[in-house]
Amino acid sequence: MFQLGKTIVSESIIENDFVCNLSACKGACCIDGDAGAPLTVEEAQILKDIYPKVKPFLRQEGIDAIEAQGTSIVADFDELETPLINGADCAYVIFDEKKTALCAIEEAYNQGEISWKKPVSCHLYPIRVRDYTEFSAVNYDKWEICDDACSLGKELQVPVYKFVKEALIRKFGEDWYSELEKVAATMK
Repeated sequence: MFQLGKTIVSESIIENDFVCNLSACKGACCIDGDAGAPLTVEEAQILKDIYPKVKPFLRQEGIDAIEAQGTSIVADFDELETPLINGADCAYVIFDEKKTALCAIEEAYNQGEISWKKPVSCHLYPIRVRDYTEFSAVNYDKWEICDDACSLGKELQVPVYKFVKEALIRKFGEDWYSELEKVAATMK
């Protein structure tokens, strides 16, 4: 681990390769697991505000879950996250004709209905950020459902931090990312 500003960064985001392989995993990270996507307070408010524009993109099951639970929920340890459908799929998940999980929020964004892409925790995946009082921990979340993404990343020689460059800049800024690139260059 190394410090970068007010973050503690795991070297694993530099040492491991990753490129999402949706044709192999079918978006399993959005439908597996036992919790919704982590949200900030600001993101929970954004979801509430944009819900009317996202709703037409949702499946009926997602609409039902959101209308029963809310556009976000308070989970264990008072953490905010997206609601789930029957404890599984994220309520914002939709499927394409190949049964690949996609994000209704991102679809609304792609079609110009909203100006917010999706929760930063989703955009950052497979990186997870944990905020503490004095710093944020930036870690690589290795999950077996992403083995195909690891293989593709290795084949294409794309480290995790490069795969999620846009999201890291969104979260921490251009200067932070430039410093991360300098650290990565010294590790090769």
